[in-house]
Amino acid sequence: MSEAPTEDLLRELAPQVLGALVRRFGHFDTAEDAVQEALIAAADTWPRDGVPDSPRAWLITVASRRLTDLLRRDQARARREVTAARWMLPEQWLVPAADRPADADDTLILLFLCCHPALTPASQIALTLRAVGGLSTAEVARAFLVPEATMTRRISRGKQRIRDSGLRFAPPTAAERADRVAAVLHVLYLVFTEGYARTTGPGLLRADLTAEAIRLTRLVRRLLPDDPEVTGLLALMLLTDARAPARIGAHGELVPMAEQDRSRWRADQIVEGVALVSAALPRGPVGPYQLQAAIAAVHDEAPSAAVTDWAQITALYEVLLGLADNPVVALNHAVAVAMTRGASAGLALLADLDGDARLADDPRLPAARAHLWELTGERAAAREAYRMAAARSTNLAQQRYLNARAEALSDDVTGG
Repeated sequence: MSEAPTEDLLRELAPQVLGALVRRFGHFDTAEDAVQEALIAAADTWPRDGVPDSPRAWLITVASRRLTDLLRRDQARARREVTAARWMLPEQWLVPAADRPADADDTLILLFLCCHPALTPASQIALTLRAVGGLSTAEVARAFLVPEATMTRRISRGKQRIRDSGLRFAPPTAAERADRVAAVLHVLYLVFTEGYARTTGPGLLRADLTAEAIRLTRLVRRLLPDDPEVTGLLALMLLTDARAPARIGAHGELVPMAEQDRSRWRADQIVEGVALVSAALPRGPVGPYQLQAAIAAVHDEAPSAAVTDWAQITALYEVLLGLADNPVVALNHAVAVAMTRGASAGLALLADLDGDARLADDPRLPAARAHLWELTGERAAAREAYRMAAARSTNLAQQRYLNARAEALSDDVTGG
């Protein structure tokens, strides 16, 4: 087996193996170390010896041995073993994964554990992105718009809290689910977003993350079929991911929505997503994921960029702005206003975001301003804004696109 398929398989199995270890032994932090060692061993031996018949079982076996070794080396071995025994679940939860119901998916239980109310909301999301989403600490930090050192401390505190609190690895009760759903949905949204628009790396997409986010959201919806925001998030993911095949050009370049070949969009996901959001909206109350899904549906149902119903999108963003103070929503609203009332109106709204520290290093604000300046004919200003956006971006595909826009405007300015 080639190296890339092996890496993809390991990435898919990692949260499942971690969930299995924590379910059986506890010790979240030490279990994560053991899983990492098992993944390294697999990456070294599988390409040479072949993938075992049951790769998940192989990883669990190796990780369990590593975990035992790590615990034995600890000076507090006796105390830890007592704690591990206390944390173990009743016998019915120790049956093989294949014999357990779908709702007992170890990855989903791990997700709810990371979103336990004993943790702060920030730690819930950060820890889940690391343990379930497979993001690096640097990627999680960028998702939160905080320094990497800050995120490292936040994740460490989350692990310490789980270790010290004696939390059981078990499915949440009905009452506990209600308390954790908001954090779970936020986590899944961030995992999907990182997969759809990578913060780092040479490519734009990480299909493994978008697929995992959609899979987990389907599991949560199976658990909570009547929650309109769960349904809204699933609809948003499907409607957004439907455009993925058209977002990348023949040479790996970013293709903006207005220039995408819409015949390449996934029609089945659009149909499912529209049906989901149409079913969720009448249930009320309307939440942010439902509204974002409704916006995505307007985009996806437009046969071309030219006939997009920007007035409806603007109205939906205004409702969304009333629900939360989110600078990215405000930025998108400004662009929608520009498409309905003119670029100057959108630029005036973008000016209000200049002092927002949450966007201080974000490429989206100068990129949006560059686009609107380009529409007004302010090519020199647009060129500099595109360059600023490229300098702020940490994704190579995005950098190339922004620099190409700046260069095109440089040619225009020189030629003029």
